[in-house]
Amino acid sequence: MSLHSFGLEPLSCHAWNKDRTQLAVSPNNNVVNVYEKNGKEWVKIHELSEHSGRITGIDWAPESNRIVTCAADRNAYVWTLKDGVWKPTLVLVRINRAATCVKWSPLENKFALGSGARLISVWLSKHIKKPVKSTVLSLDWHPNNILLAAGSADFHCRIFSAYIKDIEDRPGPTAWGAKMPFGEVMLEHKDCGGWVHDVSFSPSGEQLGWVAHNSSVTVADAAQGKQVTQLTTDRLPLLSVIFVSSTEIVAAVIETLSGHDCCPYQFTYKGPGALEFVKKLDIPKQTSKGSMSAMQHFRNLDKRATEEDSNELGTLHQNSITQLCIVSGERAKVEKYSSVGLDGAMVIWTFKD
Repeated sequence: MSLHSFGLEPLSCHAWNKDRTQLAVSPNNNVVNVYEKNGKEWVKIHELSEHSGRITGIDWAPESNRIVTCAADRNAYVWTLKDGVWKPTLVLVRINRAATCVKWSPLENKFALGSGARLISVWLSKHIKKPVKSTVLSLDWHPNNILLAAGSADFHCRIFSAYIKDIEDRPGPTAWGAKMPFGEVMLEHKDCGGWVHDVSFSPSGEQLGWVAHNSSVTVADAAQGKQVTQLTTDRLPLLSVIFVSSTEIVAAVIETLSGHDCCPYQFTYKGPGALEFVKKLDIPKQTSKGSMSAMQHFRNLDKRATEEDSNELGTLHQNSITQLCIVSGERAKVEKYSSVGLDGAMVIWTFKD
């Protein structure tokens, strides 16, 4: 694992280019900074500053080398690199609330955007509205480029068909269903226990994992009749989740009440009823406790909601993790993944099954 600092500002979202030599990251404002690796350092080479609101989503298409961004200003831009300069194109997404997340499809011929307008906008400006009843918080594409998973603040996790017949061949049947007109609901799980913060398809696309605000990790298995297995943890809510193999899941927690668990967790899924916690992926270092002044006591309570007298946590991240991304390897066998957090840091983790 390796730690990289990008200043004091929180990092809200990030995305990698195809060969992982460049990184697009937003420091929780209306700008996206593009960094390039130079030895052991990351050097800023571009600044994408067309948005007027806080950036909420970034995705970098590996083959077409286009970046899509969305923000609280209700806009989405597709950025294209021409003569060494990133040129923005405003996309008509027709939403009247803030955009919350955005993802390119696997074939890069469309992208999906979630928003507070209780809908999903699929470029080319098609909307999935029903039965979404609240803000869409997370999205993930099925490997077949057709199905789209969405987690929302109405305590629901759903899978929709995003098939656009004008640009795509008719899809074949899947384990989630055979009839797939645009907007068709292939799965709707109502008992998620809280806001669904993130969703992730397995490498085969036959399982869907999600994390919710009740501190749970859940997997729906289409290969087993869409059976749903939920594991509720004793930690604070998990914010991000990815499949790193066909059976292994990595999720990142906000932080525990002790303030010492700003790290990813590994879970394993081996079938319905067999979802288990495996381990923390960053073991906190031991810290010694000493005398502490009243002023320091209240500073720690205010800054990190903890009474610990140490200035640093024992984990690599010093604050909540906001997003996880795959760095190297295929979805079926991820070798490295990255995390960004409110501490302004990015960590690249090596996954060992």
